[in-house]
Amino acid sequence: MISVSVLLLCVAALLGTAVLAVLLTRSTRSMQLVYGTSLVFSAIAFATALASLGTGLPSGEAPVLVLPFGLPWLGSHFRLDTLAAFFLMVVNLGGVLSALYALGYGRHEHAPHRVLPFFPTFLAGMNLVILADDAFTFLISWEFMSLASWALVMAHHRDADNRKAGYVYIVMASFGTLALLLAFGLLAGSAGDYSFAAMRASAHTQFVAGLALILLLLGAGSKAGLVPLHVWLPLAHPAAPSHVSALMSGVMTKVAVYAFIRVVFDLLGTPAWWSGSVVLIIGSGTAVLGILQALMESDLKRLLAYSTIENIGVIFASLGLALAFKANGMELAAALALTAALFHVLNHSFFKSLLFFGAGAVLTATGERNMDKLGGLIHRMPVTSVVFLVGCVAISALPPFNGFVSEWLAFQAILQSPAVPQWGLKILVPAVGGTLALSAALAAACFVKTYGVTFLGRPRTSVAEQAVEVDRFSLTAMSVLAALCLLAGILPGIVIDGLAPVTLSMIGDRMPVQTDIPWLSIVPVAESRSSYNGLLVFLFTLFSASAAAYFIHRFASRGLRRAPAWDCGFPQASPATQYTAGSFAQPVRRVFGTLVFRAREEVDMPAPGDLRPARFTVTTHDLIWEDLYLPIIAAVGFAAEKLNHLQFLTIRRYLSLVFLALVFLLLVLALWS
Repeated sequence: MISVSVLLLCVAALLGTAVLAVLLTRSTRSMQLVYGTSLVFSAIAFATALASLGTGLPSGEAPVLVLPFGLPWLGSHFRLDTLAAFFLMVVNLGGVLSALYALGYGRHEHAPHRVLPFFPTFLAGMNLVILADDAFTFLISWEFMSLASWALVMAHHRDADNRKAGYVYIVMASFGTLALLLAFGLLAGSAGDYSFAAMRASAHTQFVAGLALILLLLGAGSKAGLVPLHVWLPLAHPAAPSHVSALMSGVMTKVAVYAFIRVVFDLLGTPAWWSGSVVLIIGSGTAVLGILQALMESDLKRLLAYSTIENIGVIFASLGLALAFKANGMELAAALALTAALFHVLNHSFFKSLLFFGAGAVLTATGERNMDKLGGLIHRMPVTSVVFLVGCVAISALPPFNGFVSEWLAFQAILQSPAVPQWGLKILVPAVGGTLALSAALAAACFVKTYGVTFLGRPRTSVAEQAVEVDRFSLTAMSVLAALCLLAGILPGIVIDGLAPVTLSMIGDRMPVQTDIPWLSIVPVAESRSSYNGLLVFLFTLFSASAAAYFIHRFASRGLRRAPAWDCGFPQASPATQYTAGSFAQPVRRVFGTLVFRAREEVDMPAPGDLRPARFTVTTHDLIWEDLYLPIIAAVGFAAEKLNHLQFLTIRRYLSLVFLALVFLLLVLALWS
């Protein structure tokens, strides 16, 4: 009870900070005060959640606090179990580091009064969603979170692209809330008890459970970024300030993952095996399409937004595995898959926040997000280049960093699939494994492009040539995240054991205790099957790289000869001869582009003697936006135009419409009862 009270006091303090930000709009110290206060209270909330997760109380003993707000007969229920504690850690650690980063980054904000009130409000909303223990409080908090993040997306509303991003985001957020409202209505049933405890205790038919799962995929999936509900991510993330982009991508999408886990693994009861198949297909498809879109991008923040979609796909594919295994009574395999999903939730919050911070540092130093106008930043921003490289390696799932461990655990869970009895799953799961392997390989290629084009080579423009390193607050926040990426990769057993209370409460089983295994190795199922030691991989990599560098410089330097580099037929060195983001992605575009992007390449080659420059143009299409959303937009516009005459009705006709609507609703209620 005390821990819940402390967390709610932190939420109240964050809301008070938002009010203070409004009152101190004209003060020159408002930025330091708002971000500093947000950092302090997020740190207190993080420590409280960490202590609660370490206690590992069974789900039935989780503290509950009821406040006299909300629905008159229900009140507002707040509960802190192990699942909530883990996600509160993710949210508030992200809040701490975003606030620290913003202490430096915020100095460059042109309109801080449009950001400062909503930053602590956004943090408070995410905390309330996770603490909520009834549907009404959950949905109010969910909308509160959505509106605060929408206001942050609209901070630079004078930009037409930002206005479009805000419009698409608020529409998708409203659609998601409607789907969640219908899902909770189904779970509450005719009794109308909206507390999570009542939903947890109720027996739901397969039809209700299946319909609730679909509504939840629409509601939580639209916020998380599942394909085809992802269209707001590549618009909203670049529009928001970079520390907010890090929160939205690294943290808010995880709140949507929390909502999915809370309902499907906690409130719905034992799942049907086919529910895992649905989530597996959606998750794996999201992973591949997301990273393919990222590969085509030259805008640094849009690329990172599409990469978030890929990682959300990996998380949902792991959750689908956990559902399938749980439905078949394979608790150990389900615990392994759920651990992989939760570990990737934590990992993605680390490296994606780091990468958005790095993108913000590049934007601060150069004013550019277009990678084709950057290059050579490794010499002008050495610290940013190193920590950004750590983020690129981690998100590419390369050892010894953290991204490898969670994806490796997911593949270990896939290897348990031959034991499932359904032939559909026996065929589907290996296919999903293949798509996840493809997405991992494409992710590595994507971030080789990202780092190489942005930081290596020669500066392509004067702004890249004149860039300087960013402030110490930003560098500190990025360095902490880079260190966490390494620590979680070389000491994964500690993280896995920390997640054990969550899997015990959701699945009823856990992975074997990892910290008891010698040499800090991790063993997902049994040592005879597979094991991994991140610390030994790190030490071997460090030793072999250092030894190679020493021997080369010690014994080969006498034979060193200096000569002009091969110029590829261009004797005059020019940044124009370097690879661009588009040229790097060309092979992948030609393999997948015709089908996935309807890509077209056009070459305008002047005739001999014509002094016009040659032109090479690439055109790609977002098929989901053009074939799914544009027809819906057109249909809504048509219907709105036809229904426009309703505003000119007489009072008698209005009353008749109200009467018919009331009769219809009473009929629905009678049939439902």
